[in-house]
Amino acid sequence: MANAASGMAVHDDCKLRFLELKAKRTHRFIVFKIEEKQKQVVVEKVGEPTQSYEDFTASLPVDECRYAVYDFDFVTAENCQKSRIFFIAWSPDTSRVRSKMIYASSKDRFKRELDGIQVELQATDPTEMGLDVIRSRAT
Repeated sequence: MANAASGMAVHDDCKLRFLELKAKRTHRFIVFKIEEKQKQVVVEKVGEPTQSYEDFTASLPVDECRYAVYDFDFVTAENCQKSRIFFIAWSPDTSRVRSKMIYASSKDRFKRELDGIQVELQATDPTEMGLDVIRSRAT
């Protein structure tokens, strides 16, 4: 079974897209998936800057694990415009046990490849990553 120790590769496109999100803000979110046959993490979907949080959550499959990065804009109590980059480990209860194990064991290594993650969130159902949760974790 593939895990961090056995070397789950990270496709260069993952790092490139993340840099675009972080530095140029050309993406609102990125959804990553593990290709088990190639033993690597690849970009599955990229969200345009105009897309909403609802668009992002709708792009996550209901019964499969994914990693995702979301660029969350918000206004502080002092009326300052801020942004936080969230790393979300999506592992729904309905996904395969093998898939959950692969994603869990590869998460830390993959996250290290994405320099600039500010908040990490683990979610097994949509309520654990609702907009209210994101807002509370951002400040």
